[in-house]
This record gives sequence, C-alpha cells and structure tokens, in this order.
Amino acid sequence: MIFRESETVEFKEVVVEDIKKEIIAFANSDGGKLYIGIRDDGTVAGLGNPDSISLQISNMVRDAIKPDVTMFLHYKTIKEDGKEIVEVDIQRGTDRPYYLAKKGMRPEGVYVRQGYSSVPATDNAIRRMIKETDGDRFEAMRCLNQELTFEAAKKEFALRKVEFESQQMRTLKLIDQDNLYSNLGLLLSDQCVHTIKAAVFQGTDQTIFKDRREFTGSLMQQMNEVYDFIDFRNQTRATIERLLRIDVRDYPEIAVREALLNLLVHRDYSFSASALISIYTDRIEFVSIGGLMPGIDLEDIMVGISVCRNQDLANVFYRLHLIEAYGTGMGKIMRAYEGMKEKPSIETTKNAFKIILPNINAKYETGKFSAPEAESITSSAAGAEKILSDEERVLEYARSHGAITRNDVIELLKVSTSTASRVIRRMVKNNLLKRNGKARNTNYIVINTKNGAQ
Repeated sequence: MIFRESETVEFKEVVVEDIKKEIIAFANSDGGKLYIGIRDDGTVAGLGNPDSISLQISNMVRDAIKPDVTMFLHYKTIKEDGKEIVEVDIQRGTDRPYYLAKKGMRPEGVYVRQGYSSVPATDNAIRRMIKETDGDRFEAMRCLNQELTFEAAKKEFALRKVEFESQQMRTLKLIDQDNLYSNLGLLLSDQCVHTIKAAVFQGTDQTIFKDRREFTGSLMQQMNEVYDFIDFRNQTRATIERLLRIDVRDYPEIAVREALLNLLVHRDYSFSASALISIYTDRIEFVSIGGLMPGIDLEDIMVGISVCRNQDLANVFYRLHLIEAYGTGMGKIMRAYEGMKEKPSIETTKNAFKIILPNINAKYETGKFSAPEAESITSSAAGAEKILSDEERVLEYARSHGAITRNDVIELLKVSTSTASRVIRRMVKNNLLKRNGKARNTNYIVINTKNGAQ
C-alpha cells in the first residue's frame, strides 16, 4: 500500500498530544483516517504493541475531547511491510463542534480540516456548527463561553425561594446532557453579553439628554437595575378631590413591570444590538429587538394570544413567579390605564417591538389639560390651606425635629421602603438633604442653601 497524506488522511509515527487535535478536526469536518506508526513521508515505522496504542488513544480522547466523540472512532491493527500499524477511522460527529476540554469552545480549542492540515476554526465556523447541530433556537444552542458564573441569578432564585443547583439548572435547560452551558445559561450568567440602554430626555424628543446608562450582566441583574432606574424617575403627583388627597404616579407600576418583563422575555437574542428604553416628559418607550413571531398579528397580541420566542427563558421567569403561563402581560398594561384618557400603544416592525406608556401626569406639566374634579397641590388658591408635596413635608419634618430617618419618611408619607429611599436619594441629589451618620444611625439633615448644612 502507498501511503500519502490528504484532507482525509493523517500520519503520526508515535502517539503525541497533537493526535487529539487531528481527531477533533476530522470529527468536525468530513471524517478521515489517522495512521499511527507511519512517518510524514509515508514510510512505515511500525509499532511494538498496537493494542496498547489503541487503548492509549481511546483514553486520551475520552478525557480530553468534548462532547464525547468515542462512538465515532474505530480502531484497527494493520500489517504493512511486515510491521504493525494502527488505523483510527474517525467519522464526522453529530454533536459538532468538538473541542479540547481545557481550551473550551473557542478557536484555540476547536479544529477543522483545511487541506492537509488541522487548523483552528474561526468564530463564525464554530457558530455555524452549533447552529447546524442544535437548530435555530438561540436559547437552546450551546454557548461559546463555557466559563460562566451565576452570582446574580443565585441571589434572585434564593430571594424567591427557588432552588438553583446543578439538577435544577439542568431541568431549566441552562445545562445540557453533556454538562455544557446553553445560551440560556449565558443569558442568566454574570457574563451575559446582551445589554439594555436607557436614556432620559428633556422634553418630548431626543434633542437634549438628561441622563443615560447601559445595563450589563445577568438578565436578573439587568431586570432589577433597570426597574430601579425607571422607578426613581417615576414621580408621584398629589391632587385633591373634595377632601381626599390622591397620589398618582406618572406611570402605573404594574404597566412598567410588565413592559420591562416583555422586553426581557420576548427579545430576539440572536441579534447583538441592545434593547432600548427612552424616558421623555410625556412617555416611556420600551423597544425590544425582534418583531412579532411568524403567523402572529398585533391584533392577536392585544386579545391575549402569546407565542413565545424564548420558551425556556419564559419558563425560568415563570418558575420565579415573575410572569404567568399565558399571555396576560399586555392585558395588565391596558388595565393599568383603565378609565384614563391616555392609553398605551404598540408599534411593530420586522425586527422591533415597541411599547409606549404615556405619562399620566404629563397634562399637568404641559398645562394643556386640567383635572375637572381635582386640584393640583401646586396651584392651591391663596388663603386656602396648603397641602405640602412629599419633599416639602420631609423638609418640614427634618427642620422641626433636627433630622429625619428613612423610617420617619415611611411613616410620614405612608409609603413603602423603596419609595422612601427613592425620595431621600432624589433630595440628597438635589442638595435638599445631607446624609449624616452610618449604617443604623443614618439620618438626614436639611441643607441651608445660604449658609450650608443646617
């Protein structure tokens, strides 16, 4: 027999580390044969103990190559010129890409056959192999990065009393049968590469930026931080209806929550572009990458029909009691504005989905409308008893008592802990209050704009 190397034939005189690279390349390409005991020039060197060589290669492959490729390898001892050599027949694998376990699913760990050589695969080639093997569903594909951590996700799961151990991660499909992380695992990991960009604008267009921020990390972390970012700017306006004081926030909290969850769960993560949240004086816009699913119209969404793009991600949010099993999100958003003139709206394109929440209190700011049965606390008639805004009440209390604590604000305004913290943060930022003390002894004193802290 005349031996020559080719795209499907490789020679090794003895067993060396490079054998693993050759096997990976053949399994990732069109298969091939690896001969042990033949020199590069095609002459037969022979082997002393071919059976032990076959066992040695089998052990190397089992420990060093992921996913398991052993079922695609077949060993045979051949006699040539009175000498024994080992033929390893490598078939094209079904779980491509195969890679060196120590290097991971990166170019330095994934090899393909190119001409007579085995070379590192490009990122695009790796993604193409993953797509061919795992299908088109992004969240179910194996993740290129297998060095993931889940600190933010663990905190969220613990907060909601849901287990987050290896078995649970496997059940939720963050890990596959080969103990490899899926792209769903990437989305929940601290290394998530997808971001949300939020911006606050002065007025009703994008002419002047007031604030902007990009949120990174686990989707769990992004969810909480983005909600806090919006909640901090979701002002409360007090009105009077007869003898009753009514506090109305710019945006119903349930509507903000559902719009944010919709942006996270239904986004098309196969695109690298960031999701966008824009806050104007009269509205908030949530823009999610990825249009409606094929076969679904906007009218279907409005009547509660839900076809989820990311089924496994939605299941995680369902397990955490963040969403319900059926498409109730849009219904909740609309009901939050029930009885109000302003209504949420939805706009869609081929690659984007936008939810627009109107600012309920914007009419008071613009002066275009007036509440027929309610009087703004900022426009009380002269001589009438003045009802103070939240900040004025906090300042009055702090002046009369020398200082105020967060618990005082909770009791004074009859609000939640998070709302009290938001009011205090805003007042500190606006140089109305100054923090004093640490930890449990923290309180806040009034800043005198003329003479410094009071």
